[in-house]
Amino acid sequence: MIRLANMGDAKAIQKLVNSYARQGEMLQLSLNEIYEKIFEFAVWEEGEGIIGCCALHPAWEDLAEIRSLAVDSRSHKKGVGKALVEYCLNRALEFGITNIFALTYKPEFFKKLGFDEISKDLLPKKIWSDCLKCPMFPDCDEIAMMRKFDETSK
Repeated sequence: MIRLANMGDAKAIQKLVNSYARQGEMLQLSLNEIYEKIFEFAVWEEGEGIIGCCALHPAWEDLAEIRSLAVDSRSHKKGVGKALVEYCLNRALEFGITNIFALTYKPEFFKKLGFDEISKDLLPKKIWSDCLKCPMFPDCDEIAMMRKFDETSK
């Protein structure tokens, strides 16, 4: 079941995200960062635990980022990631945000969800503030993907 995250989910979110960060697949998150941005997170809760998480981070007036998408490896290929992204896309539309991007090493996943590859140069410089803590900065090798909705999608 997907729901908005609460403060009690922070440690489970951190465990999921940082398991991928250790593999160099996403940025590591401190508990402090998660607590500060807990309202951005959605989680998939199953049984007694969190098996997936995804954040929707507003970046500008009509622009948001899908970030920190992580699914427990035992739940891969079961639609958890897809459902979490779709949940966040719907939240973006509720807020009137029609341009949603992701920086990813898995472009094929996002293509299946209607995202198109774009040049990172098309994104506002403001989004790079989180990149400063990345070991790959400034030589980012992630792929920028964008999904645009038209006004009738709102």
